[in-house]
Amino acid sequence: MGIRVSVTPRRYRPTHGATVSAEQLLDGLDPVQREAVVSEAQPLCILAGAGSGKTRVITRRIALRALTGSALPQHVLALTFTRRAAGELASRLGTLGIRERVAAGTFHAIASAQLRRRWADRGERPPALLERKGRLLGPLLPRGRIAVPAADVAAEIEWAKARLVAPDGYEAAAVAAGRRPPLPGAQVASIYAGYEHEKGRRGLVDFDDLLVLCADALETDAAFAATQRWRFRHLFVDEFQDVNPLQFRLLEGWRAGRADLCVVGDPDQAIYAWNGADAGYLNDFRRQFPTAEVVNLDRNYRSTPQVLAVANAALGRPRLKSTRGEGPVPTVTSYQSDADEAGQVTRALRRRGTTFPWSHMAVLTRTHAQLVVFEKALQAAGVPYRTRGAVAFLDRPEIKDALAELGRRPAAPLASALPDLRELLDHSPEGDERAAHLETLERLARELLAVDPAATIGGFPGWMRTALGRDLPVTAGAAVELATFHAAKGLEWPVVFCAGLEQGLVPISHADTPAARAEERRLLYVAVTRAEQELHLSWAERRTFGARTLARSASPWLAAVEGAVRDLAEGGSGADWRRFLDEGRARLDAAPRFQRPGGRADPAVLHALRSWRASTARASGVPAFVVLHDTILATVAEAEPQDRSALLALPGVGPVKADRYGEALLAVVASCAR
Repeated sequence: MGIRVSVTPRRYRPTHGATVSAEQLLDGLDPVQREAVVSEAQPLCILAGAGSGKTRVITRRIALRALTGSALPQHVLALTFTRRAAGELASRLGTLGIRERVAAGTFHAIASAQLRRRWADRGERPPALLERKGRLLGPLLPRGRIAVPAADVAAEIEWAKARLVAPDGYEAAAVAAGRRPPLPGAQVASIYAGYEHEKGRRGLVDFDDLLVLCADALETDAAFAATQRWRFRHLFVDEFQDVNPLQFRLLEGWRAGRADLCVVGDPDQAIYAWNGADAGYLNDFRRQFPTAEVVNLDRNYRSTPQVLAVANAALGRPRLKSTRGEGPVPTVTSYQSDADEAGQVTRALRRRGTTFPWSHMAVLTRTHAQLVVFEKALQAAGVPYRTRGAVAFLDRPEIKDALAELGRRPAAPLASALPDLRELLDHSPEGDERAAHLETLERLARELLAVDPAATIGGFPGWMRTALGRDLPVTAGAAVELATFHAAKGLEWPVVFCAGLEQGLVPISHADTPAARAEERRLLYVAVTRAEQELHLSWAERRTFGARTLARSASPWLAAVEGAVRDLAEGGSGADWRRFLDEGRARLDAAPRFQRPGGRADPAVLHALRSWRASTARASGVPAFVVLHDTILATVAEAEPQDRSALLALPGVGPVKADRYGEALLAVVASCAR
């Protein structure tokens, strides 16, 4: 399809006083980015690789359409998957001269705002939001000495709702999807049904219900649907590879068959299938929308050619081309132990701290548990660090105080509270962490007003709980960022350390199907492409689990990465990694025989633990795996923990399992030692 631009003399004047023309909006774009911005295709799918400038493209497309009159900012709805992404999008549009605030937010935030307006218009009292499912699930779980955390069952319910699966269809859907629920499928389905009944009896809704209720209202309430579809006529969706069936149903409710839809996504960053996401909506976009145009952004503006060579090797195929200048060759290092790895990475961070601000560096690992050893090392060395999502935003004292002050007049318009929030902010020292949190509070208020200009102060806290969810604002201050691969998605740093790249962690041990391992490989690719200039990968030859230190082996995907690094070090382009793919596959094929949990356990200890589990299961009248999974039992047998703290340090053993079975497990291990 040809590129057509119809530019009128109309201009927008931003707050800084400059004018923005069509020529300025297109300035600095490469040919493919320009095509994505000016294309008149509807629907439009933009495949945006990591660091390819997707936010620049989508904001300039919105701004150009506003400039040419083909879209009005107040009728734009931009859906994102994090509040941070929504805020960045709105901020960039402001610098591009869009004076009217575009409605931007997560599916949950937008659905919550629309439902609250509907309830207010109908004179209905909004249902209370159930923030944690465990509150209702606890009494529904099996009685007795059965260690089944409510969070595990809640995860199954969330997956089912994302996949539009009702309680009576859960068991069959879970089997078809290859899921491993914490209880037999029929039992999970029964608990799921009980949870839904109890929630309805108490007049509660959970986060998933907000999407269901909004989709239902769009399908059954003609007046509500007409209002929302009139308000939001131009739809933009970011991270489309992460959309699940429930979100797609809601999107279709807003769209109502109209073609004015633009989606942006990257199939190589699809890492949430385990949580119900379906990358097929992106991969098969043309099948769903036959008249759609697809534009592929394959130039990376974030990372050096050296980083991208390693990223392509990690992914197992070429994907992106760098536009940046040369940088240092990435490193791959094996350390004698996980403690040694954390210590050496900390020393490397301190050395780079003389060149880079702390906030320009990050340590990324596959799991949260791996970050603990880095927290200890950084604390001992006096290096400031931040673990992403460590403190809930709404639990901060300054936020509680501000909301309590505003809450004295709950019926007042939220817009009337903006001067009060600004006054609180003006009285806070510049650069202070408290000021940063208050500034976030003010920004959240403006985000709600963009969706619902008639919002009240009383409805603001409830909407915030929905909008934030687990997407907590990052605290202010210079600090090294510690994050998991999943939490790092969408972020970037000049210097990145990817640590703990060992078989059993990368890929994770329970990824035992080709699809699951493919997702794990994409997850490594996501982590690697967070680096702008320096990339350092490492793994430990021994890792401590409780009182037992186990030998480890490198991730099978490091074979190709090491090949790329050697080629780069010898002056090549880093493309000489393909011949190492077979070596990586061999490592992966060998892993189940030599690396599965329990492979190095004392057979007598493992036998004793299995005998204990069998008798415990018989006494409780449940299958053995309900007491403890095979992998957890094998891990205990390998580590042979001597006390409760050592037991709690093992993966998969949480406080609930330790409380119910810890004493018995330690006794079995001790008896074998004697």
